[in-house]
Amino acid sequence: MQERSYIKNIDFLTTTLVIVLILIGILNIFSAEYSEGNTKWIDFSSSVGKQIKWLGVSLLVFVVVMIIDVRFFINLSYPIYVITLLLLVATLLFGNEVAGSKSWLIYGGFSLQPSELAKFGTILALTRFLDTTDVNVSKFRHYSIAFIMVGLPMGLIVLQNDIGSAIVFISLIIVLYRQGLPGFFLFVPLLLAILFILALLVNFLYITGILILVALFIIYLTTNRKRAIAISVASIIFATAFMFSVDYLFTHALQPHQQSRINVLLGKDIDLQGSGYNVHQSLIAIGSGGFSGKGFLNGTQTKFNFIPEQKTDFIFCTIGEEYGLLGSVVLLLLFTSLILRILYLSEKQKFRYTRIFGYGVLSILFVHFAINIGMTLGLFPVIGIPLPFISYGGSSLLGFTLMMSVFLKLELEYRHYFN
Repeated sequence: MQERSYIKNIDFLTTTLVIVLILIGILNIFSAEYSEGNTKWIDFSSSVGKQIKWLGVSLLVFVVVMIIDVRFFINLSYPIYVITLLLLVATLLFGNEVAGSKSWLIYGGFSLQPSELAKFGTILALTRFLDTTDVNVSKFRHYSIAFIMVGLPMGLIVLQNDIGSAIVFISLIIVLYRQGLPGFFLFVPLLLAILFILALLVNFLYITGILILVALFIIYLTTNRKRAIAISVASIIFATAFMFSVDYLFTHALQPHQQSRINVLLGKDIDLQGSGYNVHQSLIAIGSGGFSGKGFLNGTQTKFNFIPEQKTDFIFCTIGEEYGLLGSVVLLLLFTSLILRILYLSEKQKFRYTRIFGYGVLSILFVHFAINIGMTLGLFPVIGIPLPFISYGGSSLLGFTLMMSVFLKLELEYRHYFN
């Protein structure tokens, strides 16, 4: 493949959308920590100053990715994946605990969250594996290997007590499904999630009774009664065992604050001064913005620090309060446009590696976006997932910049090669 690194030829729309989102992020990080006594617009010791420094690092990474041969990432997909796994292990052994999660490597004034880079490394390795000629993810051996590749970083991150970052990796099932994974693997997790929620809300005897009635109805409609009975009995036994295990998992696998957040979300608890405080204040902030918002730096919820973590997990509140429904819709449209653009560029690819990698980036980006917005609106539990390109955090910005840079490089290289 002939080396091409003409930065001016990268996809203009995708690049513009990313730049606009980053600028919106910096503007709102500034607003989230602004105080009237502060006369400095750029203070490199502040959060916005640090984010600008990380932006400089990310821009350098972008330029480097555009200059080097794209085969560097293809050929080193597995080594990069292994390096990110080693970083996760190092974090478990030597990391610092922040907000209850041992997920940071801190040296002097430098801090890094390896789980953000692990997303990039996992996408690279999974793409390389799926791009292999004889791989067919409808076969047990091949989808088992793919699950292990995704499960290793997930498990290490769970051990760091960073459940939010671990959950994001589940989104890569979209990549596998696009490559031929049976739909069974999409249906079963959804069914288990429903059973999990029902087990927390309803007595399991009622749920088991409903499942038996549904099974009897299916058996009545099915011609092959013996097979239907066998599947129904097995399914009911499994579902009942799963619901029995929910209480144990909920009590022992989740931290008390995580349990409380789920209970508040499900309406079992009302704790406006505790676990429900963030979401309650978030809804007040977003609702108070009205149609057009209170204006830049005029958000009272923002200015008086009513919402914890507002420059990170709850950055969307600042947008909702200061720019109202109009600004919120614009942000949602920008993210939707970026996701659809990545989908379009991925689907038009003649080369499978680029398409698979594009779906990996799309999956991670979409889940981050959906869960973060859902958290601020009280639709999902608060699990600490940043809004891509918007939330404060150098590791997140660097990780998403790496993903987007490599995708744009792949798309550019193969577009020129094919033309």
